Amino acid sequence: MSPKLKTNKGASKRFKKTGTGKILRSRAFGSHILTKKDRKRKRRLRQKALVAGTDRVRVARMIPFA
Repeated sequence: MSPKLKTNKGASKRFKKTGTGKILRSRAFGSHILTKKDRKRKRRLRQKALVAGTDRVRVARMIPFA
């Protein structure tokens, strides 16, 4: 009998699966020191981004039930 799968709780708070199975992440560098970043850049930082293909398998393994 194989061991039970467990969700990595840190990963489940950071990543989300779309309906088609892609994995979304939030962008880095958007939490502080925002005065020197221009408006366009801050707007872009608020949007979600896709997890890179090289990391997709690792992240998917951490959130099996998401």
